[in-house]
Amino acid sequence: MTRTVIIAAAVALGVTAQASAQPVNTQGASHGHQVFDKWCAPCHGAGLAKPATAALAFKYKGDPPALLEQRTDLTADVVKGMVRTGVYTMPPFRKTEISDDDLDALAAYLSKTERSGR
Repeated sequence: MTRTVIIAAAVALGVTAQASAQPVNTQGASHGHQVFDKWCAPCHGAGLAKPATAALAFKYKGDPPALLEQRTDLTADVVKGMVRTGVYTMPPFRKTEISDDDLDALAAYLSKTERSGR
């Protein structure tokens, strides 16, 4: 049963990753926000059909928030580590998918350093 769920999640992730390759309308959005919209939002965005957000909501019961963009406890190093190594059913992302520059922008966006100037 567990293997079936993991396989289904991997298939769904592959489908959403392909869909995310389409250009995103991000007028005025920061580079980090653009990277998030392209690579992370298909699973970690707001909405009922976002598997990672649903899993984090179940795991954390609202504290911290399930939406990564609402979190205040993420550091740039944690974001980078999770993106490069993967977590549970989240795959690792190679430098050929998310470049180091894009990852730096994403980490700054999710750790709030780009907005707070930390």
